[in-house]
Amino acid sequence: MNKIKIGVIGVGYLGRFHAEKYKNMADVELVGVADSHPGRARQTAREMQTRPFSNYHEMLSLVDAVSIVVPTKGHAQTALDCLDYGVDIFIEKPMTVTMEEADAVISKAEACQRLVQVGHIERFNPAVMAMEQYITNPIFIDSQRLHAFNPRGADVDVTLDLMIHDLDIIMNIVKSPLKHVLAMGTSVITDTSDMANARLVFENGCTANLTVSRVSKTSTRKLRIFQQESYISLDYGKKEIWISKQLPTGQTGNGLPRDDTKQFTFTDDALETELKAFVLNIRERSTPMVSGREGRLALKIAHQIIELINDFRAEHPDLITR
Repeated sequence: MNKIKIGVIGVGYLGRFHAEKYKNMADVELVGVADSHPGRARQTAREMQTRPFSNYHEMLSLVDAVSIVVPTKGHAQTALDCLDYGVDIFIEKPMTVTMEEADAVISKAEACQRLVQVGHIERFNPAVMAMEQYITNPIFIDSQRLHAFNPRGADVDVTLDLMIHDLDIIMNIVKSPLKHVLAMGTSVITDTSDMANARLVFENGCTANLTVSRVSKTSTRKLRIFQQESYISLDYGKKEIWISKQLPTGQTGNGLPRDDTKQFTFTDDALETELKAFVLNIRERSTPMVSGREGRLALKIAHQIIELINDFRAEHPDLITR
């Protein structure tokens, strides 16, 4: 089997992990790593036993595919440059800053028949993948993603930084068009929203409540799904799911319905699974589970939420102040 030649563009905190995963894949040749900080490229290249590039254009003629792990504002131009070379691309979330940029990337990829996979890593969380078999017809979904402040990712609104993960998951779970969106948020440290809440109402009646913060004292990454006769609770960080099913007859001592609850814990590495899927898609020329189209949908809803938050802040200047 011929090895697929892959490079990594941007080897900061996350990009270094991309390089490490590729280096350890038997069917991949890590051709090189590129970074605008030459010293960082050299150091990572030494650790991964590959070649450093200070200009990613010099690497593109040598590879079949790349991971794009640069700051979000550079995603679109980097992706378009790579597609010009006929290279398949894995692009971290959010795929671009604007909808126009996302459309440009998708259009060019389709024109040159190249793959675009968007890095919504939670789709590859083993708990999420295992949970899908238990989902029937959700009635209510509650999502919480709270983190302490980290400058990495703070170049964009918290909706694009954090909530977009949950938007992608929920849009994949609920098989119904989106009907209404309500949202509010506020800035705390940055010039954009650092905390946000959104309520999505779907045409089939399902409602999802999403809360995100990047200025929390504690870390929480949980998803709860309520559906007829069952309840699903998922902890992204612990990679655990709890499935509770209501039993047809009988009550507990406190009068509540009897249920059967099962807990499952997983250990698979989500990033490794995600990048292995990308490699398989390259080899088989198959459509990624999270293609540019799915990445665009999550981005579209995120922008809708940001617009609603901006309207809310404009309407309530005395309430939302810094």
